[in-house]
Amino acid sequence: MSASTIIFYILSALILGGGILAVTVRKIFRAAIFLLFSLIGIAGLYFYLNYEFIGAVQIVVYVGGIVVLIIFSVFLTHASGDDMNKPKLTRSIFSLLAAVFAFALTMSYVLKEQFVPTTQKAIEPNVTNIGTQMLSTSAHGYVLPFEVVSMLLLAAMIGCIVIAIKVKLPAHEVPSDIEDNRLMAASKDTLGSALTEQV
Repeated sequence: MSASTIIFYILSALILGGGILAVTVRKIFRAAIFLLFSLIGIAGLYFYLNYEFIGAVQIVVYVGGIVVLIIFSVFLTHASGDDMNKPKLTRSIFSLLAAVFAFALTMSYVLKEQFVPTTQKAIEPNVTNIGTQMLSTSAHGYVLPFEVVSMLLLAAMIGCIVIAIKVKLPAHEVPSDIEDNRLMAASKDTLGSALTEQV
């Protein structure tokens, strides 16, 4: 087994292992960290295939953008260290079926495609060619994926705001232990202010 094959298997294990752990762990902060490792593995796979620009975009957009936003939103939540609620059985079954369907669809396209080696010279990856391809509306342009990435970042920001927002419960729905802590804090403040006035 060659060194390149070993590197490919290591990157594949990092991607798959990080992805599986990201959706199975109960703590949201750990899930974000495992997602970070999975996305770094995908970037490493791009670098392994000599697609340096795509790997750099993977790191900047996903690793440096979305995951950082998720981690900051986790830090802003009041229950970042608590276990997440166990998902319902119907959601778990639906997620499993969706993953199996996506895998079958991907494999059908891969097996149907005829991978023929080409003798054409690759486009030189300089700034001019990359900018032309990114903003081109021709058959081989990438202006639509470029705009989709911006929508993805917007969706990630909205998701982080939703995660970080603190929901205020009505007084009759507040758990008793939280209410007791609030009463104790209020009594301490009242006592401290009274002592200050006496002094």
